[in-house]
Amino acid sequence: MMKRLNFLLVLAMLCGPEWLMAQCKTFKLSDRGDTLNCVDTRNRKQGPWLVQVPEQRGNPGYEEEGSYVDDKKEGIWRRYTMEGDLVAVEAYHWGMLHGKSSYYSVLGLEREEGWWAINPNKQYDTIEVPDLYEDGKYTTVILKNEGRSLRHGTWRWFDPTTGFVQRTEEFIRDSAVSGLEAFGMSNSRTKKQPADTGKNGKKNEKPAVVQEYEKKNSGKKKVKVRDGSTGY
Repeated sequence: MMKRLNFLLVLAMLCGPEWLMAQCKTFKLSDRGDTLNCVDTRNRKQGPWLVQVPEQRGNPGYEEEGSYVDDKKEGIWRRYTMEGDLVAVEAYHWGMLHGKSSYYSVLGLEREEGWWAINPNKQYDTIEVPDLYEDGKYTTVILKNEGRSLRHGTWRWFDPTTGFVQRTEEFIRDSAVSGLEAFGMSNSRTKKQPADTGKNGKKNEKPAVVQEYEKKNSGKKKVKVRDGSTGY
């Protein structure tokens, strides 16, 4: 689809805006004369779009720009505040998030996300889900395609003032790669070590204090030691 989109844009530039406008039922012209917001004869959004969303219910307004292919967002879309500050850079495929998306505040980059769009032409899709306890082990799961994106790849949270990474998470098709590590636990099953019974040929070493006590009292009458119990 990206090849088709690039072909349309190149063809539009070669043939002039009249050719592109002829394919649009409605459209707008930018200040430079570029054709924007094209709706074709089948009522599908096509080509470059500039969208303005006004303030609603206390939520600030914003502008976003990108391209549509057959009424679905495709490629890179950018979102800005009404003052022109960059808020987000998102990657789309089939109208869903696909690839790396970045989000900003006035101070700088705050978060990076990775996404995987499921092919909407498939009724079902298969994904490999990592085992949370055993590295390198995956289970194949069949999912009904509900037309959504899955978390996929590296997610990072930044301190926007310094640019340093504060937290990182890894996902494979919506499953955390190291889910237990977020809680300070290993993602590998640990085997319980058997107790040392002395049968392995090594004699258990007594603490130095015990050895010193036995040395001093060797050969003496057994000393009765109070152990905290009552009734004696």
